[in-house]
Amino acid sequence: MTLSDGLVTLRPWSRDDVRFMAEASADPAIRRYNGSHDRLGHPTPPLSTTDAEGVIDQFGLNWRAFAATGTPSGVAFAILDTRSGELVGCCGVDDWSNEDVARFGYWIAPDARGRGYATRAVILLTRWLFDMGAARVFLTIVAGNEASVAVARRAGFVHEGTMRAHSVWQGKRCDVMWFAALPLEWAMRQPDEGSHNARQGVASAGDRGAF
Repeated sequence: MTLSDGLVTLRPWSRDDVRFMAEASADPAIRRYNGSHDRLGHPTPPLSTTDAEGVIDQFGLNWRAFAATGTPSGVAFAILDTRSGELVGCCGVDDWSNEDVARFGYWIAPDARGRGYATRAVILLTRWLFDMGAARVFLTIVAGNEASVAVARRAGFVHEGTMRAHSVWQGKRCDVMWFAALPLEWAMRQPDEGSHNARQGVASAGDRGAF
C-alpha cells in the first residue's frame, strides 16, 4: 500500500527503517507528544534498535490484520520525500471504531521540519481514510503544540473544542484540543490546498501518536 501526491509518499515501514525510527524516538519533541508515557506523564526511554524492530514488526502484523479484516486500526506509514527517497516521519491510524470513526497521529523528524511534509501526509492519509469509508476522522493535539495546530488547520480540520486537563506531562495536567473532518465538507477542499510551502516545526498531532 503506497500513497503519494508526487512530492510526499506514504508507504509501510520496513526493517530497513529501524535506525531512523530509533533515532527519531530520542527527539525531545517526539517524546513529548508521541510514544508511551506513564500515568504521571513521564516518557519511556527512547527506542533501542531492538525495540524499533519490534515496533516495525508490530506494524507489519497490523497491516496483515487489515488485509484480513478491512479495518485499518494500528496501521502506520513511513513518510518519505518522493524525489529523494528520504525518510522524514511517520503517520498512522491509532484507532478505527465500530462506528467507522478514525483517529490518527503523526510525527516529523527534527531535520525534516518546516518543509511541508506533515500537511501533505495528513491530507494523503485523510483522503485514504475517507476512501476506506470513514464517517469521521479526528486527531487530538496537546494545547501549546502550535506547529501541529497549524498543520491540522492547513489540512482542513476543524477545531471542535478543548478537553481540559485531559492529558499529563511530567506531572502537570494539560489541555487537549480536538480537531476533526467530515467527508462531505472535507471533499470541498482543492487537492493541493494548504499543502504548498507549509511550515511545521515541532513534531506531531495527538497526545498519543503513531508509536
